[in-house]
Amino acid sequence: MSVSCHFFTSLSPPSFRFYRGDNYSDTGGAHGGFPEAQGLDSRNRSELLRSYVDVVLLRDVLERHNLSQPQVLHWMVRQLLANAAGAFSINKFHADLKSHGVAVGKDTLHAYLAHLEDAFLLSSLDLASDSERRRQVNPRKVYPVDTGLMALFSRSGNTNVGDALETAVLHELQRRGEQVNYVRTHAGFAVDFHARSLTGREALLQVCADLDSPDTLAREVRALQDAAATWPEATLQIITLNAPKSGMPPPEIQLHLAADWLLQRQEAQQG
Repeated sequence: MSVSCHFFTSLSPPSFRFYRGDNYSDTGGAHGGFPEAQGLDSRNRSELLRSYVDVVLLRDVLERHNLSQPQVLHWMVRQLLANAAGAFSINKFHADLKSHGVAVGKDTLHAYLAHLEDAFLLSSLDLASDSERRRQVNPRKVYPVDTGLMALFSRSGNTNVGDALETAVLHELQRRGEQVNYVRTHAGFAVDFHARSLTGREALLQVCADLDSPDTLAREVRALQDAAATWPEATLQIITLNAPKSGMPPPEIQLHLAADWLLQRQEAQQG
């Protein structure tokens, strides 16, 4: 295989609209969007996707940046992809390495994370805040370039449907040119995304695969309402796979089915 720098730029998975029937609507995005992975059985798909990751780490990160601690990079990737759509703290990861006798500087770890993003293996979000200090001291949320990569390092070997849907929504927001951060309100409630369009329109979005439980719906609504106090101009949105069997959010909160939302035109987003 002839491989150039930024391998994933040539393999980057297409938008949801090209794989509606094969992926997110049927499998929660577990198979991902890489064309070569479609139709493969689980074993062959995993081998193919793992080869993609290996090529990126070797060509676009280790060789390109002449890194001196490849094992630390592999540990970082394993941690990030095993906890996809979760929080990642350089300080905590550094402490974990130190407790195992691994000597590496925090600046080096920050650089490794930046290299992984530059290679388009993953992307990370910082906290939505005007305070630089708050952004620096809070963890980042990390998402793989493709939902198919999530099962590779999962302890169960399966993809969490909710995390895959959240990742798919982030990818679509980024395709639409949105500036995206995650939200933690002063009261401690979490909102998946704060998105700002190029024209300045704002949206607060919760992504939840299953809203059938009244407690789950109430939790998502409560977090959006709390965040709305900080971003009063933002539209409030919940994106889910299927309509809840009982109960609906209040009128000020838009409820979108994922298949419909992911296929919206950019100009209709946040409308």
